[in-house]
Amino acid sequence: MKIFPQSELLQSLPKQFFATLVQKAARYAGQGHDVINLGQGNPDRPTPPHIVRKLQEAAENPLNHKYSPFRGQHSLKAAAAEFYKREYGVDLDPEKEIAILFGGKAGLVEIPQCLLNPGETILVPDPGYPDYWSGVALAKASMAVMPLKEENHFLPDYGELSEQDIESARMMFLNYPNNPTGATATKEFFEETVRFAAENEICVVHDFAYGAIGFDGKKPVSFLQTEGAKETGIEIYTLSKTYNMAGWRVGFAAGNESVIEAINLMQDHLYVSLFGAVQEAAAEALSGPQACVDELVQVYASRRKAFIEGLREIGWDVKAPLGSFFAWLKVPEGWTSEQFADVLLEKAQVVVAPGIGFGEYGEGYVRAGLLADEERLKEAAARIGKLNIF
Repeated sequence: MKIFPQSELLQSLPKQFFATLVQKAARYAGQGHDVINLGQGNPDRPTPPHIVRKLQEAAENPLNHKYSPFRGQHSLKAAAAEFYKREYGVDLDPEKEIAILFGGKAGLVEIPQCLLNPGETILVPDPGYPDYWSGVALAKASMAVMPLKEENHFLPDYGELSEQDIESARMMFLNYPNNPTGATATKEFFEETVRFAAENEICVVHDFAYGAIGFDGKKPVSFLQTEGAKETGIEIYTLSKTYNMAGWRVGFAAGNESVIEAINLMQDHLYVSLFGAVQEAAAEALSGPQACVDELVQVYASRRKAFIEGLREIGWDVKAPLGSFFAWLKVPEGWTSEQFADVLLEKAQVVVAPGIGFGEYGEGYVRAGLLADEERLKEAAARIGKLNIF
């Protein structure tokens, strides 16, 4: 069989970090080990029943068996606008300031291709979600990292950036509540971000994937709540985490009209929008009963308490996340993040993600997802304790 070589573009893409992690975990599970997998970000609870029922009902409607409007159903965009008004007090024009996405990841990977020319610079958080790098590579853009350090509460310090990086930057990615660190942003930080972006003509793309998940009674702040935010950028919201709809692949971008138009134009060439029944179900999620979201946050809060307390009991000095469903844990002295993650898998059959997979400044940490029930999280902590590392 003839092997056709891959394009230079494909070969330039970053290695899929999570694919390697999945393979490692699967190998141990395939050998009969009872693996507790806390290494991925895949929600473990089902989609709420009222959303599923809406999909079933809408799937029977022959109108949804045709091509959807290229730029999405007005009903879903209107539901997204109503959601932002209800939850954050933000006014959005459904047709001009909202774009429907095939999941948040698609939007994050598309947006650099929409706004940047080859060689132009994107400011990217480090550590950060690895698929930001994929968008940079596909746009043939350059990447300048914004270090997220514990001493600065895992917020970038714009004063640390070089003049050259600031001058060449056309876009920046932010993500709060943060993956992987679990940090949250403050109103003051977003105000500083708007000032910095406006002064330097940088488009802010805020990844708000974990927007619903905050702890200790503190609701995460939306970037769009900041005065001037719509002039300086957009926010990308996914239904994957808020409503346990990861497999449904639906989200939306909201904010600056010119950026929304660019996303829509790109998607006009790639897709014919989402299956209409999925759009109807997504509208039901955003505008229907929200008790399921409150219950979900409580589940993660209980898991957070069980896991963090369990780790502290074995002598691991860890901090609880302020948001998201991830815990960002310092590895013991003398270990790299990969070495430590490998030992936990090999000796305790607990999967965590090594911090180096999220960037240079992720070294020294591992990420664990609160994506198993409390008993399994307690067991994971107990297994790690039996290694007598702490």
